[in-house]
Amino acid sequence: MKQKTNVDSAMEIMLDFASITGLDPLSHNPKRYLWTDAFAVCNYLELYRQTNDENFLKLALKLINQVHHTLGRYREDDPREGWISGLNDEYGEIHPTKGGLRIGKELNERLPGEPFDERLEWDRDGQYYHYLTKWMHALSRTSEVTGDPVYSRWAVELAQAAHAGFTYSTQGGKRMYWKMSINLQRPQVPSMGQHDPLDGYITYNELQAATKDFELSLPDLTPEINDMAKICKGLSLVTDDPLGIGGLLSDALRVGQLMIRSGGSIDLEILLQDLLTSALLGLKSYAQNNPQDFPAVYRLAFREMGVSIGIRGMEYLKSLIESNEDSFKEHDFLYQRIEALKDYIPLADFLEKFWLKDENRKSNTWLEHREINMVMLATSLAPCGFLKI
Repeated sequence: MKQKTNVDSAMEIMLDFASITGLDPLSHNPKRYLWTDAFAVCNYLELYRQTNDENFLKLALKLINQVHHTLGRYREDDPREGWISGLNDEYGEIHPTKGGLRIGKELNERLPGEPFDERLEWDRDGQYYHYLTKWMHALSRTSEVTGDPVYSRWAVELAQAAHAGFTYSTQGGKRMYWKMSINLQRPQVPSMGQHDPLDGYITYNELQAATKDFELSLPDLTPEINDMAKICKGLSLVTDDPLGIGGLLSDALRVGQLMIRSGGSIDLEILLQDLLTSALLGLKSYAQNNPQDFPAVYRLAFREMGVSIGIRGMEYLKSLIESNEDSFKEHDFLYQRIEALKDYIPLADFLEKFWLKDENRKSNTWLEHREINMVMLATSLAPCGFLKI
């Protein structure tokens, strides 16, 4: 009997995801959630690359269309109708991301004047900046794979909308809100996410580099990039949250690719060193708690898969630096950090195997977050669709 490969498992998971969330042709009530769907688009693109099966590409494009027509418009239980950007139907179809995109939470957003409830806010709709940056990345990857610049245009328009909505000026300079209302008119949670400015800075640079590949006049994101660079200055990146650590590692790989792609015109090496050092400190702290010793009921698969995805990118980052050493001044320092991070590959192996077991996917913590767990497990098994730019 032929042994199932990681790609086989990823295919099985992503076909189940299509059925569960309403991507199959018979569904009339799609279930869309922006973070999950951003990873899912990248997964379908990667499965298309590895199998040449056009059905995976069709699923990616259909998912993008569903997200825009579901999360780019007001909810069915909202008295407001149409595109959240305020554009009419004709222009909304052409510019579906100009008003941002809803999270896709179960409950409608908190109304003006309604008292804040921290626990309830997690279940309320609105817009999250770090979800929007993931969708920008997914759209950019779709242009890269299909050669169609319209997805890059939508990504840039989303970047402009998100930046205008989430950033604000203070006496000390620009800051960011963590959560905004559905129409980006008021903050729902005023604090700033630890890595949100970093997400914006790297993603804007990614979009700026990607759009140069197309003969298409797109807005220049230099002002937004400069804003984010200033907000990032002096921020600590270290975290022991596995999802956050994975984000730092994934960002490190994106930064390495940007440095090579720009031919040295973007100097990001100090940031790359900081990302790798911060991720290594976080991983050491996280691993000291022996996460693999806990039963499934005390664990969240999507957070663990976040760190696994990032670890998977380290071999690729090392090979990039080896084949482009002239682009990296301190490549010996980078090699040392990457080798230390690669020591955690057995942890990634263990986490994947743990969540591939049927008995662990019967736990409440898996079932309560089933779709996001499925998609991020599939990303860890076939990570290049998400990790590449």
